[in-house]
Amino acid sequence: MAKMIKSEVFDAANFLDNEEVIAEYLNIALESGDPNELLKALDTVARAKGMTKIAKETGLNRESLYKSLKEGKRPYFDTLQKIFSSLGIKFKVVPSVS
Repeated sequence: MAKMIKSEVFDAANFLDNEEVIAEYLNIALESGDPNELLKALDTVARAKGMTKIAKETGLNRESLYKSLKEGKRPYFDTLQKIFSSLGIKFKVVPSVS
């Protein structure tokens, strides 16, 4: 009789447990140049921190937060700024190295 192998779906949210890891994860998404990658990464980080907590800290309701981070959406800059702030992350502009 064959043994059953149980596997779990990988979820990066399970590994985002400190600000340095979160910042690096978001930087990688930003460097991709794909806005959808950033939204997916923000969604993952928000799930890791707790959507309810992030919603409360940003002043957004959970439904609006989920919608803002949905692939294909174009959230307002102030919404992104609120989310980053609640995550303890700041935007930083640095010169591009050519």
